Amino acid sequence: MKLGAFSLSLSVKDLQASKKFYENLGFTAFGGGEEMNYLIMKNEQTLIGLFHEMFEKNILTFNPGWDQSAQTLSEFDDVRTIQAELKSKGIPLAQETDPSGSGPGSILVFDPDGNGILIDQHI
Repeated sequence: MKLGAFSLSLSVKDLQASKKFYENLGFTAFGGGEEMNYLIMKNEQTLIGLFHEMFEKNILTFNPGWDQSAQTLSEFDDVRTIQAELKSKGIPLAQETDPSGSGPGSILVFDPDGNGILIDQHI
């Protein structure tokens, strides 16, 4: 199963304070925008998302179809293919995408400890 680019999506209380903290660790703004209440920060191949008032807990995020620079991959597993495989393995989905659709879509699963895993396809 090819899940694509990986990032950790952090729920932050103060976007400016978090941005400054991660900049001090060598991260730079890569995507999003403060006016949208989120920033994607990058340090080499490591991605983190800083999200203010968008969700309650931190989430592991995968983006099928993208590499770590948000460039489109020529080959990837579509989110609907991933969804079907997870369902065939008996993994319950908290959020599903239209199995007959195409293009962008997302699914959400929780691991045994309640950690959210978002598989979010943008293309």
